[in-house]
Amino acid sequence: MTPATLTPDEEFAAFMVEASPRLAHTAWLLTGDEHLAEELVQEALTRTFLAWNKVRTRDPHAYARRVLVGRRTNDRVKRDREPSYALPALPDDATEGGERAVIERDRLVRALATLTPRQRRIVVLRHLVGLSEQEVAHDLGVSLGTIKSTASRGLAQLRQVLESADDAPPQPGTERSGTER
Repeated sequence: MTPATLTPDEEFAAFMVEASPRLAHTAWLLTGDEHLAEELVQEALTRTFLAWNKVRTRDPHAYARRVLVGRRTNDRVKRDREPSYALPALPDDATEGGERAVIERDRLVRALATLTPRQRRIVVLRHLVGLSEQEVAHDLGVSLGTIKSTASRGLAQLRQVLESADDAPPQPGTERSGTER
């Protein structure tokens, strides 16, 4: 079947397969919580499906992303679902095989959690999702100057948090010598 002969439902199914991984990654970066991220993606896809006839000929990716970010913002305001507790330490066995990627993802999520919700949304969309400043401003409904200043402050805070984590002494029980195991 060629794209021109797809029904709207088939078009949406193809869109969903293509867009879901990117939406899930963005939602996870915004929340730091896999389950909440999955909920946001499902809601974004549901709302995109309901508006499919309007958005399918425009930019359905942008629409779904805006829904996802908007729902995250609304959930935060309504229920304050951001974790208000310190993230637990990474388990020792999580550093076996593929440890660098796990450790770096953990560091990134912890550092992102120190940002304000607005800073986190802007930094994630601008620097981790790769949207332009104009696209982020449009998605969030704020001025370009707000995007620039908030991104600058957020990145400065991330650098500070990540640098201080690099300078911190190892936690008891996390230091290992090469002769162990």
